[in-house]
Amino acid sequence: MNEKLLKLRRFNMIMGGLHLLQGIMMLFLASSVIQKIGEFQPDVTQFYIYYDQTTMSLEVTQRVLFSLPFGVLVAVFLLLSALAHAIISIPKKTNDIYNRDLALGINKFRWFEYALSSSVMIVLISTLFGVYDIATLLLIFVVNASMNLFGLDMELLNAGRKEKVKWGPFIWGSFAGIAPWIVILLYMFGTGDFERVPWFVWAIVGTYFVAFNTFPINMILQYLKVGKWADYLYGERVYIILSLVAKSILAWLVLFGAMQP
Repeated sequence: MNEKLLKLRRFNMIMGGLHLLQGIMMLFLASSVIQKIGEFQPDVTQFYIYYDQTTMSLEVTQRVLFSLPFGVLVAVFLLLSALAHAIISIPKKTNDIYNRDLALGINKFRWFEYALSSSVMIVLISTLFGVYDIATLLLIFVVNASMNLFGLDMELLNAGRKEKVKWGPFIWGSFAGIAPWIVILLYMFGTGDFERVPWFVWAIVGTYFVAFNTFPINMILQYLKVGKWADYLYGERVYIILSLVAKSILAWLVLFGAMQP
């Protein structure tokens, strides 16, 4: 077991380094090389009601709150993953906590990191589809974070359980995870003219859909103890690989999606 944990620690360091390298590259591209990425900063707005004394009625209006530093936040998406890998693999104290939890079938660090990083990404994707309202973006962030925290609850609830697996948190987490995509699809298909939807939009939707499904499939295989997934550490390695592959593809698609007309 100790050898497995040592290999897993090195694996986390390598994967964290790959996330860090990509995050730095994106910061460099957004700030110095590709001007269009740096300039793409959608305005986040707030809708509110005011009383129009001329018409003697309540009117809905909006104001710009701030500009979203899109390119920087795409880099932050990857840098958060790099930070999480560093936290669980470099300091001995947190690595010991990580290893102890793995023995119970839990990884708190994973779910907290996913709750932050994937929520940042879903907000960025939402702005590409025209979601600029601060209230909607906040709700998308919180609901997506809740989906990942349901994943943590799933592990905590079933830690050390020998009898039947309790699937409640998995079901409710899946339900919560669908909600932001309903909002995005409503914006995406709002015009009804699907031929004018750019290629990168379909690529982002397809990539996220595949990524969205691979993570819960990995969890299902873990709890059903199918083949190699009977060992929780095997599923942990799969999570790490899926995280790097899915986040890398999605981050670059979203970043260069910001360069499109």
